[in-house]
Amino acid sequence: MALIVLADSAGDVFLTRGMKQVGEIATLNPRALLAIGKKTLLNRSFLAGIFFMAVTFFSFLTVLSLADLSLVFPAKSMVYVASPLGAKWLLKETISSERWVGIVLVCLGVALVSIP
Repeated sequence: MALIVLADSAGDVFLTRGMKQVGEIATLNPRALLAIGKKTLLNRSFLAGIFFMAVTFFSFLTVLSLADLSLVFPAKSMVYVASPLGAKWLLKETISSERWVGIVLVCLGVALVSIP
């Protein structure tokens, strides 16, 4: 489960970084969209994000073969804790106090659901 949470959060952070590096997509011009697509597919952060998302997917499949979905899915929601931490430390985003309260509530909810 830890691998799923960390890989999913890393994937989110790297995809966000990559798309911020690519820039805003503000056109529907086919040539411009192809250029943006090429720039995206050559972006290392974007590719790292895709890699981590693949790790998440295959790890999730593996865990589902070993444990009940009713346990796995709530535990996977710890991504909502790890992703904002990655956004704060790696992307230098500001996290509001309301979001921190929400993160604490997610942690409490996961703890409640995980009680046997």
